[in-house]
Amino acid sequence: MTSETQPQTGAVNALVADGVIFVGGGGDGHAVPQHLLLKYANRHGLIAGATGTGKTVTLQTLAESLSQAGVPVFMSDVKGDLAGMSMPGDPAHKAHDAFVKRAAQIGAPLDYQAFPVTFWDLYGEQGHPVRATVAEMGPLLLSRLMGLSDAQEGILNIAFRIADEQGLALLDLKDLQSMLVWCGENAKEIGLRYGNITAASVGAIQRQLLVMENQGATAFFGEPALDLDDMMLTDADGRGRINVLAADRLMNAPRLYATFLLWLLSELFERLPEVGDPDKPKFVFFFDEAHLLFSDAPKSLIDKVEQVARLIRSKGVGVYFVTQNPADVPEVILGQLGNRVQHALRAFTAKDQKALQQAAENYRLNPAFDIADAIREVGTGEAVTSFLEAKGIPGMAQRTLIRPPLSRMGPITPDERKSVIARSPLGAKYDWAVDRESAHEILTARADKAAAEAEAAASREAAEKEFNKARRYDAGLNPEIGRATTRSRSTGGASRNDTLLTAFGKSMARQLGTRAGQAMVRGILGSIFRAR
Repeated sequence: MTSETQPQTGAVNALVADGVIFVGGGGDGHAVPQHLLLKYANRHGLIAGATGTGKTVTLQTLAESLSQAGVPVFMSDVKGDLAGMSMPGDPAHKAHDAFVKRAAQIGAPLDYQAFPVTFWDLYGEQGHPVRATVAEMGPLLLSRLMGLSDAQEGILNIAFRIADEQGLALLDLKDLQSMLVWCGENAKEIGLRYGNITAASVGAIQRQLLVMENQGATAFFGEPALDLDDMMLTDADGRGRINVLAADRLMNAPRLYATFLLWLLSELFERLPEVGDPDKPKFVFFFDEAHLLFSDAPKSLIDKVEQVARLIRSKGVGVYFVTQNPADVPEVILGQLGNRVQHALRAFTAKDQKALQQAAENYRLNPAFDIADAIREVGTGEAVTSFLEAKGIPGMAQRTLIRPPLSRMGPITPDERKSVIARSPLGAKYDWAVDRESAHEILTARADKAAAEAEAAASREAAEKEFNKARRYDAGLNPEIGRATTRSRSTGGASRNDTLLTAFGKSMARQLGTRAGQAMVRGILGSIFRAR
């Protein structure tokens, strides 16, 4: 090993010291202890392996070590197991004896402790609500979320463009729905400038928005929107906060899950400044169940992920994809993942064997063993690892026993979760939604005003028609009114109106003596007053 990869004396026992993280070792006196260099932790990574091979333990161990190094972490808790990081490890746990044995074997202390955890939840049930505005999400990710066609995505882009031009804030789903309705109602005028908008395409988008509502997206879109700075905090001891997203329910809406994580990654890329090659990352992002992001993803989306992954490391952000098979990650992205932990892969079919061989080819050869055989044979908690060495060179593949985690393995009780959430300093900021004036309210107010004006105009027109009808009717019954009307036409200004009204009033007075006259007055005047 080079001097850069060799930790200083005591680094193994300290687990995190002198810019390195002790990941594990062989314990047989021949295998080389494996370390993740903090200065290369932003070069991204991969944690792969079949179900039950130890991916969660590796994920938990790396997150703990980064936290101890002062690096904030984000991770999604798909099975509810990672919530245990908020509590110290339990000597009564069934895996305790195995952990003690492994810790002694690889020369690592087993000092159980809790870590600073912040719980988040898109549904606001198991953590602070996570919200983003529709405008922040943007038309590209929303189109991906809804599975829109090219034509429908084009209409969504038009809606966003017009909202920007008219100063209409798109904050929640109501805003977007109202904006689409407006675009549909004004399709002819809009089409002359931006392109054709069809009612069928607008309706298709609205139906997809309804599907999103049914999946719980209404709670996600809105304010207060997530401030990324609140995820990049440290505690009083200088340990980075571990942000745990409750994703057990979210997994039932895989498109929403993948789109949210991609949005979070994109926001980090857009907002963080360039820092070059820092001594340690500013933030590390673990993308669990990574195959959900790339499954049936269009090339434009994969290109965007590849671009973000390639450039975001200069912002000091490391991205680690966690998945069952490296083949789940596109080749253009897989090539950028320098730090790798490969747990066992099962090769039951010819396709599995091919995937296993491809996984082995991604490692720097070690003459001491066959990498493909090692990937097939490693036991639970063991992995084939390769971490970047001096100058970012991939390290030689090693069979490694991953060190045990220090926090609790497994879920926590609802009361324990409530206690952690109650101690969080972010509750007052995020736990209550805010619904300020935005596109929906503005467009609704415009529509109400236009409707009121149209109703008033219609009422005036109806009243005028009723009055003219009554005048023509009475002129037929009483020639005097007809003559008065004729005379009034020969005079100007107010005198014509006065003559007509005077004659009309005299006629009414003469007819009040009869029941027929009374009925006619009620009919005529009633119509006028109702119209007014």
